[in-house]
Amino acid sequence: MTPDQIETAAEALFQAEQTGVQMGLLSVQYPRITLDDAYAIQAALVARKRAAGLGVIGWKIGLTSRAMQQALNITTPDSGYLMTDMLFENGATIPAGRFIQPRIEAEIAFVTKAPLVGRDITRADVIAATDYVAPSLEILDTRILRADPATGAARKIFDTVSDNAANAGIILGDKRHPADAFDLRWVGAVVKRDGVVEETGLGAGVLDDPVTGILWLVHRLADYGMGINAGEILLSGSFIRPIEAPAGSVFDADFGPFGRVAVTFARD
Repeated sequence: MTPDQIETAAEALFQAEQTGVQMGLLSVQYPRITLDDAYAIQAALVARKRAAGLGVIGWKIGLTSRAMQQALNITTPDSGYLMTDMLFENGATIPAGRFIQPRIEAEIAFVTKAPLVGRDITRADVIAATDYVAPSLEILDTRILRADPATGAARKIFDTVSDNAANAGIILGDKRHPADAFDLRWVGAVVKRDGVVEETGLGAGVLDDPVTGILWLVHRLADYGMGINAGEILLSGSFIRPIEAPAGSVFDADFGPFGRVAVTFARD
C-alpha cells in the first residue's frame, strides 16, 4: 500500500469508531495488503487517537490460541495499543452505544515496573520487570465488518491488525499478585454471561504460557525499534473464545484464588 492509502485507511477506521458505523474490509479494498501495511495503518490510527488527546497505557496481544490462528489461517499472534479511554473499573457498567459489536475475552494482565526492550529479552527478564499480574477481561469491538456483504469473504488478519487488533476496552480485577506467585499456565477462569457458564479455560491456552505472549510482544516491537515502558498494562492473550456481549449482558469471570472480574453492558 502507498503512504496515502495507509492514511486513508486509518482515517476511515477512525471515523468508523467515532460514528459507530462499520466500514468495509480492507483486505477486499486492498487485495495486496501485507501485515506490515496493517501495522502501519494501526500506527496511523493511533496517531489520530493521540492527536485527539488520548494516551497509550499499554498493549494487547491477540490470536494466541491455535483455534483462533487456524480460523484466520495464520501462525502468529497480533498486537494492538491500549489507550486511556479503554480502561474500566472492575464491576463497571458500559454505557449503551459505547461499542458497535462488543465481545468479551478472559486474560491474565501484566503490569510492568521496568522497561522491556530488545530481541535479547528473556522469560526471566519479563518476570523481573513485572510489578504484578491480575485477572482481566478484554472488550473486543470491530470497526470493520466481520464479512464482506457482496462476497461473504470473512475479515482477515490484515483487517484485524489495522483495526488496532479489534481492541476496545479492559477491566482489571482487584487482586494483584507477584508474577511468580502462581504457575500462570494453570490459572484459569469460569466465565458466565447472565449467570450461565459460556466459557472456561486455562492460561496454558496462550502459547503454552502467558509469559510467552509477553515475550513475543517484546520481540515483535524490537523489530520495529520499539519497546515496552514501565507502568504499562500488557494483556497476554485470551484463553477463551470471544463471547458476544449484547446490550443488557452481565459478565462474571471467576479466576478462583487469582481473583474475579465483572462487567455489565447497559441496555439500550
